[in-house]
Amino acid sequence: MIPLHYYLILAAILFIIGMVGVLVRRNFLTVLMSIELMLNAVNINFVAFAHYMDSMTGRIYVFFIMTVAAAEAAIGLAILISAYRNTGTTFVDEISSLKG
Repeated sequence: MIPLHYYLILAAILFIIGMVGVLVRRNFLTVLMSIELMLNAVNINFVAFAHYMDSMTGRIYVFFIMTVAAAEAAIGLAILISAYRNTGTTFVDEISSLKG
């Protein structure tokens, strides 16, 4: 059986890669993919702890997070298409029409 800390290290690495992607990248689609990577890192933690604690709670949380991730991807892609039609670019720095 694989020890728990291996899963936690994997999830931490994935979360850090996603966080760096959000902070460094300027393409809107890349930022969305990085957010999805961070959500999947959280899912790995929930499933690992649920397995080792022999509980269904973590697995239930994973289904909710997957639902939120799907909704976030759909809404994010709709915003991306709308912003691209209005500005002609997908770079976050160049889209100023979303500012209030």
